This record gives sequence, C-alpha cells and structure tokens, in this order.
Amino acid sequence: MKTEAESRSLQQRIWELVEAGQSESDTRLDWFDRFILVLIFLNVAAVIIGTVADIERQFGSYLYAFEVFSVAVFTVEYLLRLWACVASPAYADPIRGRLRLVLSPMALIDLTAILPFYLPFVGIDLRFVRIFRLMRLFRVAKLGRYVEGLQMIGRVLRRKREELILAVVVWSFLLVISGSLMYYTEHAVQPDKFTDIPTTMWWAVMTLTTIGYGDVYPVSPLGRVLASLVAVIGIGLFALPTAILGSAFIEAAQERKQKRICPHCGKELE
Repeated sequence: MKTEAESRSLQQRIWELVEAGQSESDTRLDWFDRFILVLIFLNVAAVIIGTVADIERQFGSYLYAFEVFSVAVFTVEYLLRLWACVASPAYADPIRGRLRLVLSPMALIDLTAILPFYLPFVGIDLRFVRIFRLMRLFRVAKLGRYVEGLQMIGRVLRRKREELILAVVVWSFLLVISGSLMYYTEHAVQPDKFTDIPTTMWWAVMTLTTIGYGDVYPVSPLGRVLASLVAVIGIGLFALPTAILGSAFIEAAQERKQKRICPHCGKELE
C-alpha cells in the first residue's frame, strides 16, 4: 500500500511531466512536451483538411479515429494535471487549489479542447475549438528561447500600455470624426453607399488602414479631398504604435544584453 510520501512523490513527478517548465534541470521530460506540441499541430491540420469534401469522404473514418485518440490523450493529460497539481505550492490545497487550477485561463482552454467531444450534437462543428490549444505553445517552456521571447513581448506591452492605449484612443477618435464628416459630405450624393454614420465608419476603417477595398468610395470633390486627408493621416497614425513597440523592443533587448554581461570582467555570461 502506497504511503502518503510515495503518493506525493508520484504527484510531483507527474506534475513536472505535464506542467512544462516545472523542472528546469531535467531535460528528460522534453519528449512529453514535444509529443503534445506535435499532437496539437496535427489536430489543427486534421480540422483543416477535414473541411475538404473529397478528403472527408475518403479518409473521414481515419480522421475520426485520430480525433478520438487525441481527445483521449488530452483528457488523460487534463485529469493528470488536475490530480497532481497539489504538488505545486500554488495549488497545494486539495480543494481550493484544484478549483483555482480549473478556473485558470490555460486550464479553461484545455477543458474547451476536450469538452465538445463529449457534448451532444448541437449543429456546430465544435471540434474547431481545439485550435485554441495552440495557446498551449506558450506553456512549452522547454523551448526556452521561444518562451523567453514571448515573455519579452509581454513585458514590452505592459511597459508601453499607456502609450498604446493613447494611440488606440486617438485612432478611435479619428475614426468617428472621419466617418461622421464623410457621411455628411457624401450621403446626399450616394445615399445607398453612405447610408448612416456606422456604415460610413466601415469606409473610414478601410481608408485609415490604407486597405481600400474600393466597394465604397467618395465621388464628390469635397469627399475626395477629405478621403485624401484621412488616408494620409492614417499612414502616420498607424506608424505610431509601430514606432512605440519598435523602440520598446530595442530597449528590452539592450537591457537583456546588459544583464548577460559580467559587470566585473565585461564578458558575456553563459
């Protein structure tokens, strides 16, 4: 009969196995992370090619068998994670800890990935929800350089959130103003195209982003002048967040490089 210590030890090993990045020194666990990662990509590929009628007719049974296998693996992984999470100090309490894990964003994604398979048919292909398991890529901490890069993105966004929010506010203000002005300029000329301000804002979005589908465009001289101004302003406005993020990434890269240089000898740390 297993003792409590043996059970805890087993839970700790399983937690380190299913929760990527919990054992920094043990590279022997890489095989599980890679297996889950490959299975995620194969599931996405299966969902995509399963929408092709000819492939579905010829290989539908194989695709379904692969789906059953994948759901079984993901279900076992989810249950093992739920059982072994008490080995982590963050989820040490058997009840509240497991509840905290279940309600965490990544655990909800895991549950969403397997739950549709067990639900009755409701008329929607809920298998497509499994694509959200791609977010599990953020948890494959064994791919250290990718995780470190993603962490840098998070730090940059947090550091520059005020500037980015300001850019979004300015862009939204310009969107409303340009849509309103164009509506009052073109509505009398093209009532079927510029029917109201919300509809005209579609034109404003396409112009500010310099996409310009060409389905809606001004024909009056004043409307064309206004459209030209909005397009020029849009180019400069969209360059603003790019410049903000670009400078922030340069600063973060320099800080990272400085941290890896020994302050005494000036050599790069291993």
